[in-house]
Amino acid sequence: MNNLLRANSLEVVDASPASLHDDLLGQIRDFIVEGHLEPGSRIPERELCERFDVSRTPLREALKVLASEGLIELLPNRGARVRQFSEQDIRHLFELIAGLDALAGRVACERISDEEIAQIERTHLEMYSHYIRQELADYFRLNQKIHQAIVDAAANPFLSSSYATANAMIRRLRYSANLLRRDRLSDAMREHEAMVDALRRRNGEELGKLMFDHMRGKCEAVCEYMREHRPNGRAADVAALRSEEN
Repeated sequence: MNNLLRANSLEVVDASPASLHDDLLGQIRDFIVEGHLEPGSRIPERELCERFDVSRTPLREALKVLASEGLIELLPNRGARVRQFSEQDIRHLFELIAGLDALAGRVACERISDEEIAQIERTHLEMYSHYIRQELADYFRLNQKIHQAIVDAAANPFLSSSYATANAMIRRLRYSANLLRRDRLSDAMREHEAMVDALRRRNGEELGKLMFDHMRGKCEAVCEYMREHRPNGRAADVAALRSEEN
């Protein structure tokens, strides 16, 4: 991982029984999204049970949800592995999410409230502070929150459902785009500045184009990152199998 950026560590927090599943699910999702497991590598169940202090039953329930989101793949009688996408898969997925983002931006400018705009501006400033401190995990969390807020402001349940499905599949890929070069992160911040400005002026056509171009640029960064960091899937699988057998 880029030495200039440090991801925040994940910690298990106390939770009521009703929220325990969601807490565990979120922590495992973040663990994978932040690149602790390579694409195509096996999910080390024993290691994750120890890390998050849970038994295999709740862990496997969480893995089923992540499989339904497209983040991992369940292997019959062989556990699970982090989903690995081809470059063509990545380009197709980003074409979809770019189109959904563009639509959300145009429609949101027609329907968003002043208070929702103000909240997005506050989130943007908070994200900028994490960017300055090079805190990648929090920067990415708030980046995602801004995109989601614009989708929510569009107030279209069919758009929201399609966006949730597509975004779940590419969340890890979007995170990896920030690991390639420091200048890419700077570009992303400038693009977000322009997006917030267009939203403030309720210029839907401008915001839609900015969001579309933003995601297409992120696609290129992801493809470049994936080409430079091709995982050794076989070695990762052997290591995971040995860990499970011990």
